[in-house]
Formats: sequence, C-alpha cells, structure tokens
Amino acid sequence: MSEEITSFADLGLSEETLKAIEQKGFTTPTPIQAACIPLLLKNKVDVIGQAKTGTGKTATFGLPILEIVDSNEPVVQALILAPTRELAVQDAEEINSLKGERHIHVAAIYGGASYSLQFRELRGGCQVVVGTPGRVLDHLKRGTLNLSNLKFMVLDEADEMLDMGFIDDIEEVLKQTPDEKRTLCFSATMPNRTLHGCVD
Repeated sequence: MSEEITSFADLGLSEETLKAIEQKGFTTPTPIQAACIPLLLKNKVDVIGQAKTGTGKTATFGLPILEIVDSNEPVVQALILAPTRELAVQDAEEINSLKGERHIHVAAIYGGASYSLQFRELRGGCQVVVGTPGRVLDHLKRGTLNLSNLKFMVLDEADEMLDMGFIDDIEEVLKQTPDEKRTLCFSATMPNRTLHGCVD
C-alpha cells in the first residue's frame, strides 16, 4: 500500500487536515505514515510501528487522533505517554500544529512542572493528553485525570520508556483505561518486551 501513496491526499485525511499539513510544508508522507495512517483511519485496530527517529512518528499517530476525537466532547479521548518531558512537550506542540481550525485542546503533563497549572488545563476540558508515565499516574491517583472515555492509548518511544524503568507505571496507567480503546506503540527499536507490553 505504502508504495502507491505519493501524497497526503492519498491517505484519506480530511481537507481541514490537509490544509494544516500544507501550511507546515509537508508534501510527501514518510513510509511509516503511508503505512499506518490509512489503517488507523479506517480500522479499529491496535498498531505497533517501528521507524527511526525523525521519520514523522508523531504525525503518524497524531493525524488519525485529530481526525477521530470529538471536539465537541471536552473529555480525554487520547493519551500519549512519552519517556521525557522534552518529548512530551514536542509531541504536544506537533499535534497542536496539525489540528488546523479544530477546537481540540492538547495538554502536556510532566514532572518538574506546576501541578496547579496542569490541574487547570485538565479541568478546562481537553481531548488529548501527552505526558510522562509518572506524572500521568500521579494525576490518576489524585483524581484529576479521567480516562474512562479514552479512544486511543499511545506509547511513544516505548523502548526508551522500558529502558528508563517505567514499565510498572505504564502497566498501572493501562489498568485505568477502557478495554475498547485502541493501543498504538511507536518506537525506534522494538524488543520483544515492548511488544508484550503493548498488546497484552
């Protein structure tokens, strides 16, 4: 499939999204985008994607999320876990830049930042949350983050999160997500333990 795709217009994305992509200067989808985006848009499947850093993994999961979440529902519908605050901020900024005119709120929550500011963001009603495992788990324990309406659970750089010792936190977060969510794992490398953590 990916060999036949030469433009973002071939992926099944909306005009609104295509306009946002054009404004960012993107012209041709990368192989992982061409392979995964149509699948995520059309089928309610779990996906494990492996591609090198810099190949557009954030847009690969971010664009389908932006197409599918309901902007009229101020509840968390997508959770993206990232190993570092830097990547969490980067992912949130990238997804924000791709949403176009959609009224979708993206919140980044991570350690080392003010809880009160994050409380306000979460209370304000956001559809997409990007965060580090420890801080996401903290918010779940405090009752300031509700994942009962979750449609997408994304593990970004899953291998790195395991290497950093986040497996227990990730498992605790997963326990508080609905069974019918879609789980997406993206990584530069994909050891067996990552696969088991994603699909079990």
